[in-house]
Amino acid sequence: MAKEIKFSLVYRDMWQSSGKYVPRVDQLRQIAPVIIEMGCFDRVETNGGAFEQVNLLFGENPNKAVREWTAPFNKAGIQTHMLERGLNALRMNPVPEDVRALMYRVKAKQGTNISRSFCGLNDHRNLKGSVILAKKGGMISQVALSITHSPVHTVEYYMGVVDKVVEYGCDEICLKDMAGIGRPAFLGRLTKSIKDKYPHIKVQYHGHSGPGFSVASMLEVARAGADYIDVAMEPLSWGKIHPDVITIQAMLKDAGFMVKDINMDAYMEARRLTQTFIDDFLGYFIEPSNYVSSSLLVGCGLPGGMMGSMMADLKGFHGAINMSLRNQGKKELSLNELVVMLFQEVEYAWPRLGYPPLVTPFSQYVKNTALMNLMHILKGEPRWKTIDKDTMNMILGKTGRLPGPLAPEIIDIVKEKGLEFYEGNPQDAFPDELPRFIEEMKKEGWDRGEDDEELFEFAMHERQYRDYKSGVAKERFNKELEAAREKAGAPKIVTRPVVEMPAFDVDKIASEHPKAMPIQAIAKGKLIWQYKVAGESAAPAIGEKVKEGTPVCVIQTYYGLETVNAPKTGKIIQINARQNDNVELNQILGFVE
Repeated sequence: MAKEIKFSLVYRDMWQSSGKYVPRVDQLRQIAPVIIEMGCFDRVETNGGAFEQVNLLFGENPNKAVREWTAPFNKAGIQTHMLERGLNALRMNPVPEDVRALMYRVKAKQGTNISRSFCGLNDHRNLKGSVILAKKGGMISQVALSITHSPVHTVEYYMGVVDKVVEYGCDEICLKDMAGIGRPAFLGRLTKSIKDKYPHIKVQYHGHSGPGFSVASMLEVARAGADYIDVAMEPLSWGKIHPDVITIQAMLKDAGFMVKDINMDAYMEARRLTQTFIDDFLGYFIEPSNYVSSSLLVGCGLPGGMMGSMMADLKGFHGAINMSLRNQGKKELSLNELVVMLFQEVEYAWPRLGYPPLVTPFSQYVKNTALMNLMHILKGEPRWKTIDKDTMNMILGKTGRLPGPLAPEIIDIVKEKGLEFYEGNPQDAFPDELPRFIEEMKKEGWDRGEDDEELFEFAMHERQYRDYKSGVAKERFNKELEAAREKAGAPKIVTRPVVEMPAFDVDKIASEHPKAMPIQAIAKGKLIWQYKVAGESAAPAIGEKVKEGTPVCVIQTYYGLETVNAPKTGKIIQINARQNDNVELNQILGFVE
């Protein structure tokens, strides 16, 4: 009898790999019955990861969204699965164990059946808590191996992780090929090794289209014994997203596997509805390049979904780089030249940072470090001059054990800074916090919610939850949407006074002030000029004197505050960003001469 291969629609990840936002709960309610009617899916990815954080950014309650989105699939007998980041759970930084434990209980009650848990470093210690706590909370535990291609990421390496998580009690294994750079034959060998040793363990493959390997990979893992394949559907398939279910179903059927038929009328309706969501507002936040595959990703290994943010980063400091090159009497660079140079710098930095799989959040750490390296190199400065706090924590082992050894030059930097490597269990460094949040909710008079779901949301996403409760998030999103619509030439929905910043021209500043240096954002977040512990903050006045290396502002990021120092001693000649603006990495905030 032919082996059956089942499909999971990664509807959440389709959007996450395309752009910044995902559909609202009213839109999800519209499309859920149509996805069910397609008849080809045994599973649907419904929540987790950045998905629920995006609800808060809309000013929408993520708990309501998860309950309403999972309910129709539960009723139809389609399993739902969420994505969580092990030690980091649903955010980008480590989460206390008591908050992690509450997450699984809440999500199970909300209708999520399977917890897909991954550690960006494949550290089984971070996954142990995910397995044990997910099962204790009433969920199926699926451990995801973060797949990448390097000399240290062998079948034996991954099987070492599998052995430990099976020992902890996991039910399933997912091959999470987040950048789509897993080589098909290798993935087939890994799948066969898992199924041969643990025939009771279900294997699911998740592969992005990015560099183009994933279709071949899907055939290889199916032949090696995989049980489930993650797929997408138009208009959000291919490019840097995921292969389309129509192609994969036809390929596997021809190869002799038993696969479910697709109700094409329902497929076309789901396709139409998804396009209406894009046309409504989500399309304003989709990076066009994410619709296109790129073989350049084979070498650098960056996830396709990061291309949009990476291009924004490059555009942010393109002018500053060329200004520096002109001052050095060197040839200016085009954006395409910078892209290739960044890819090459990622290839250089990645092995020296211990080969962390390039998946959230470690892909961001490596990309940001490579960006800063490139900026310093082009300014005639040494590499590794700027290493942000999160990347340094990764280097020190505070977020888990790196797969490969650190380069001597990185070890020397740690020693020069007087820092120490951490050898303990990463979870132990983050003590329980729920009592603090319980006390604060009581003080604020906030309801802890059904099954303590509001308590969980507050403890998981403290800053975003406060903004949601105050209404700031909704107001901020509406302004962002209005700006995006205006940029696209769409008619305004809402009008309100806008305080414009004076226009500035990098070339003009360079010609009139050849010794000027830009003040650049070293992280993405909210700008706070002249940060003070108490009192008001305000942008410095034109002409105000600053000293090299002293703080001029801070960026309030999702993980804390990052200080921006003056690039040289001199006076402020230009300010290009307002107090409380949301700024991008390497955005020019002003100039010092």
